[in-house]
Amino acid sequence: MTTTTEVFRATGRRKLASAQVRLFKGSGKIKVNGRSLEDYCFTEQLVSTATAPLVTVELLKDIDVLVRVRGGGVNGQAGAIAHGIARALEKMDPELRSPLKKAGHMRRDPRTKERKKSGQPGARKKFQFSKR
Repeated sequence: MTTTTEVFRATGRRKLASAQVRLFKGSGKIKVNGRSLEDYCFTEQLVSTATAPLVTVELLKDIDVLVRVRGGGVNGQAGAIAHGIARALEKMDPELRSPLKKAGHMRRDPRTKERKKSGQPGARKKFQFSKR
């Protein structure tokens, strides 16, 4: 992965995870925190989630990706990687915005964990009610 070509940077977020993504022309190598994507995202579902924007625009074999991801869990990190890749692809070629947006990759998923409320054991769960 040589960085002599133009580099496109973007940040992707999902839940509590944040991913800094760098894209450049290459042969389809994807590195996440210094490891290969298949090594870092240990299930097929996580790999397909992370690479979904590249598959949508059919550039999986033409672009190298370097990712630094922090925070959250495995699903949040895979979603953050996908969001960052989609945003970087848009910077690389504004024509790709339409197919990426139509596939839902440009939207930052706002769903996060709901806070625990006082007087309750969790966010929604209540303590058992006793009439007597």
